[in-house]
Amino acid sequence: MPYLDRQNRICGFLDIEENENSGKFYRRYFILDALRNSLLWYMDNPQNLPEGANNVGSLRLSYISKVNEVSTKQKPKTEFCFVINALSRRYFLQANDAVDLKDWVIALNNATKITVPKIPAVTQSTDAATVISQTQATSRQAYKTEIVGGVVVHTPVQQVLYLLRFLVNFIGYLCSLRPNVVRSGYCVKQGNVRKSWKRRFFILDEQHVSYYKNETDKDALRSIRLRDIQKVHECLLLSRDNLFEIITSTRTFYIQTDTPEEMNGWIKDIGSKIQDFRGPSKVKCI
Repeated sequence: MPYLDRQNRICGFLDIEENENSGKFYRRYFILDALRNSLLWYMDNPQNLPEGANNVGSLRLSYISKVNEVSTKQKPKTEFCFVINALSRRYFLQANDAVDLKDWVIALNNATKITVPKIPAVTQSTDAATVISQTQATSRQAYKTEIVGGVVVHTPVQQVLYLLRFLVNFIGYLCSLRPNVVRSGYCVKQGNVRKSWKRRFFILDEQHVSYYKNETDKDALRSIRLRDIQKVHECLLLSRDNLFEIITSTRTFYIQTDTPEEMNGWIKDIGSKIQDFRGPSKVKCI
């Protein structure tokens, strides 16, 4: 999901079809900078790239004429897809899920001022208000309504049910491959010797925090025993967003997630499992 970095820019990972109609999508890190009127994308989070690394693509927000979700007829094999129409070019992008898609479309529309909230100029009469309420009640029967970033978002119930089924099946698939998995996902980790930052697949289970080269590998590059962890908390010493550290007696592991929510989730889950493992008041989780 997109998040605000320390410079108040909207950031996150998306897949982009760099050559229109090629059908090939590549994962890129996007930065929506409304103050500089630009949408930039990089090979990875710039914090993980060599200093001075350039973006691999850019688009001026003032060139964007329309941002909307893509129909299944346009991209039948691409889920959670949306399109940015700019000048004579269309940019097709794929989000991680339906919520991620909605958030990016709303953020881009707000940044390019395509959608303007309607504010009623006069107070509705009682009869008119009743009709509107009945109409809204009818429409809400088929939609899930939530507020995201101060904007009302309506998600079809059918889509929500599809996502729930997908998540249940996916979690079951993960558990069948790796039993006793509490949490898993990609994070960026700093190396111990060269201090370079590399993307790794992390898994928290009942005994360890382990990381792999990717999610298909069976053998971990390293496993950190929960009993060896002294502290786990957010790290504010390094100039990186969404960074937390796992401190053991022999080493401190610096780990960066894609969003603040993921960082807080890892800190909470690791701290909780250590408390289960050792008993209360045995680990400091800040």
